[in-house]
Amino acid sequence: MATQPNIDESALGADDRANLVKLLRTAYPHAQFPDGPYERTADKILEQVHESVWHCTVLSSGLRSLDSAAGGPFRDLDDTAAAGVLTKIADAEFFRFIRGVAVPILYDDHEVWKALGYEGESFSQGGYLNRGFDDLDWLPDPRIEEYDAPSAFVEVADQDQLKEA
Repeated sequence: MATQPNIDESALGADDRANLVKLLRTAYPHAQFPDGPYERTADKILEQVHESVWHCTVLSSGLRSLDSAAGGPFRDLDDTAAAGVLTKIADAEFFRFIRGVAVPILYDDHEVWKALGYEGESFSQGGYLNRGFDDLDWLPDPRIEEYDAPSAFVEVADQDQLKEA
């Protein structure tokens, strides 16, 4: 039986969690999303990193570095300033890690599905063909017109005309 690594559970605290939630909301901004999906995503990321000393250390130091880059608590920045900080650290190892795990966690949240209008998988409900395949209420109705022009679309140059034999 494999043993769990000995990780100090206090390595990541409430301030780190608040920074992570702010990071997620800034990196994946959706005005219609409530705080819940971002908080659940942060919690799942924090649960995952406690399984690895390396991930825990990288995430802990990375989240704390946000405060240094921000010149104060990152979690208190407005969206524009927070986005500026994230742009500066876009290549940081911990930020690449967060981007790699956050997208599937955040967008697999059922509250996010509801906010985006996604009804979930369709196989168990008979598929999309008879249930939502053409449900494009977020697009304008297509304009369908008949073409009334002559059938010849391209003029042919004299030298390219067929010559009678």
